Amino acid sequence: MYHDINCIGGASEAEVGEKKDRVTDALNATKAAVEEGILPEGGVALLYAARELEKLPTANFDQKIGVQIIQNALKTPVHTIASNAGVEGAVIVGKLLEQDNTDLGYDAAKGEYVDMVKAGIIDPLKVIRTALVDAASVSSLLTTTEAVVVELPKDESEAAGAGAGMGGMGGMDY
Repeated sequence: MYHDINCIGGASEAEVGEKKDRVTDALNATKAAVEEGILPEGGVALLYAARELEKLPTANFDQKIGVQIIQNALKTPVHTIASNAGVEGAVIVGKLLEQDNTDLGYDAAKGEYVDMVKAGIIDPLKVIRTALVDAASVSSLLTTTEAVVVELPKDESEAAGAGAGMGGMGGMDY
């Protein structure tokens, strides 16, 4: 077993802490990749898994709806990454699903389609697998829960801060 000593420096304690966290994350990701392998990053592996679910036989309407919900969830990372890059997420998802090369993905930084593995845009399989298992666990819990309490997003005018929109002293409806 090899042991490395890493010296991490920075201008402030916060900077050193952030650098240390990055090194720790990189070491853990490398360890996970060695343990279980790698997948193309950027949500591509999940997107192509969604396509494979189309082949899954369903016994009834409820199962079919369940599979569709999972498919939509698996498509969301690619859609979100593309949308955050300023392009139409649905178009990127559609173009990728037309491809046979399951390593092909959208490199949002370059704005082009690339072979994600060859470009070094990868995730450890263990990370993706664990995320899916955890999501399935939470989803299963929620389906058997009778009530869920959530916090509604604040209206932008309310979130603007004190004094904003004081016109009618909103929220004081007597």
